[in-house]
Amino acid sequence: STQSTWGFYTAHIVLESEEDSESGYSWINWFCDLEGHEFFCEVDEDFISDSFNLFGLRPLVEKYSEALKMILCPDSPTSEDLSDQSFLEIYQSAMDLYGLIHARFIVTPRGLQLMKHKFTAGCFGTCPRILCDNQPALPIGISDALSKSRVKVFCPKCKDAYYTKIKADIDGAYFGSAFPHMFIQTYPECGTTHGAPPYIPRKNGFRINGQRGSKYEISKGVTGSGVLSISTQPSEEKHAKLGTKQEEIIAYNTE
Repeated sequence: STQSTWGFYTAHIVLESEEDSESGYSWINWFCDLEGHEFFCEVDEDFISDSFNLFGLRPLVEKYSEALKMILCPDSPTSEDLSDQSFLEIYQSAMDLYGLIHARFIVTPRGLQLMKHKFTAGCFGTCPRILCDNQPALPIGISDALSKSRVKVFCPKCKDAYYTKIKADIDGAYFGSAFPHMFIQTYPECGTTHGAPPYIPRKNGFRINGQRGSKYEISKGVTGSGVLSISTQPSEEKHAKLGTKQEEIIAYNTE
């Protein structure tokens, strides 16, 4: 494997066999099969080829034209490509461009359907909170802008976001901040009908007076508001960037 670093992102590029390259194994197939890219679905080429779906992305991505050409390449990279520095530079732009297109695609009916298959198969993992009882999670981006925060997983039960266990540093902008909520709205059966039970500190069966069971417990005075609140560390308000140890926690006000 070859490891390349660009700014905030570290990509682990795994070379597929030459047999795959010669059998119609496209760049999109190859990219989504890379180690750590399990959260990605394969965006339809027709969607990418429609300029309407790409509106506004050109100023956000360097080497936009070359990156788009790479994404639509019908063949996967060869060993010579992966040792070519100019190819790797374009690959970084192609990764960002594909990620931003991906964030738009997964909120379309077709994209939601593909992500539902991954959700059902457990590709996104489960909520790490014990009281959520292994509730399947969904990928979420804390920010829609590039290089702000890594992708997190959102729990439909406790409405919190958590660090993922994937090895690659995937940008949260590749999934967007609205995806889990659009997904649950489209497939309510994949959500939960009731929230996660709070942890209540007890001794001998009695609740300990003055003790809160959760750091992010929501007061009843604001329940049902549906307002999205984001908690950040003070140092991150001015220096939020991908790769920091302390990142945002996102919560919905629920009953």
